[in-house]
Amino acid sequence: MPSHDLYTDDPGSSPWQVPASGAARFSWEYDEGRDRLLALYQKGKDKQWDGRRRIDWELEVDPYDPLGTPDEAMSLYGTPYWARLTDRDKGELRRHYASWQFSQFLHGEQGAMICAARIVESVPDMDAKFYSATQTMDEARHAEIYGRFLHEKIGMLYPINDNLQSLLADTLRDSRWDMPYLGMQVLIEGLALAAFGMIRDTTDKPLPKQILAYVMQDEARHVAFGRMALRDHYRQLTDAELREREEFVIEGCYLMRDRLRGVEVLENFGIPRAEAERFSENSEFLQLFRKLLFSRIVPCVKDIGLWGKRLQQAYVDLGVFEMGDSNLDLLMTEDEEIAERLDAERFAAEERERVAEVRETIEAATDPS
Repeated sequence: MPSHDLYTDDPGSSPWQVPASGAARFSWEYDEGRDRLLALYQKGKDKQWDGRRRIDWELEVDPYDPLGTPDEAMSLYGTPYWARLTDRDKGELRRHYASWQFSQFLHGEQGAMICAARIVESVPDMDAKFYSATQTMDEARHAEIYGRFLHEKIGMLYPINDNLQSLLADTLRDSRWDMPYLGMQVLIEGLALAAFGMIRDTTDKPLPKQILAYVMQDEARHVAFGRMALRDHYRQLTDAELREREEFVIEGCYLMRDRLRGVEVLENFGIPRAEAERFSENSEFLQLFRKLLFSRIVPCVKDIGLWGKRLQQAYVDLGVFEMGDSNLDLLMTEDEEIAERLDAERFAAEERERVAEVRETIEAATDPS
């Protein structure tokens, strides 16, 4: 079925055209580069995988409870509207929320693919071009996987959220070569990583857990790449240039915070927008979720050298300032280890099944009866 037929609302004109500016930069230095970045490029090559084969698409998904979302996590929970919902209505609400979340993941991954391709084009150093070429392939794979999950398992898509679309447009319209790094690698992917991690660690459904664990294994490399490249570049900038980038980060963080409410879902259930916004803002679960979603962004921003007073105050206002001291390297290492452990568990289980099957076949062949 065409994607357009699965959208809950009109997604707007396609293709969405964003005027791009900036120079394409060629480098004639092919034999030199930063050892750390070239090692990351090698890792990017070694860790390529096929979403059709690594993920077990035969696993069944209940579209009316695809993530095992508890009642308390629904922003309508505890309101008069919730009391009037039937069990069928609650299942439909879970389906819409899962569709909304994974649709934003899908649109964000397409944005990441385009930004990675822009980095290949515009970054001046060949080692960064090499690595971002591997990232472009990673993001294509992620978009493919999320798209397949939505089409085959949920059967519903949501249009791109206005705030995510605005940040993507701002990132792509900027002519400075470092802005796709900052907008995508730090802000959009940092937020997505935290959202992926929360679902990965709380869902009891095997297929979305697989998808998120394997995508996050790739994203750990992407964040490392952005930190490495931006940290080197920002050491050379003037105070005025750093302030411009900090203002971009501040605006982007507020946009990302406001992206998280899922008001579109409640509107599709007939709830007026003002009420939907109020219910979302008052949801204790959403408040905790929102705060934790900055756990990847704040330490990364601090690490790359953007930590002026105005930016720090914005994080105080958002209630996430203390996250600047989080150990980002530890989080990235855990993301890789979780994916490797999941692989080991899956392959061990498959091996046990094969051994049992062979044993049964032998016993059946030697049974004299």
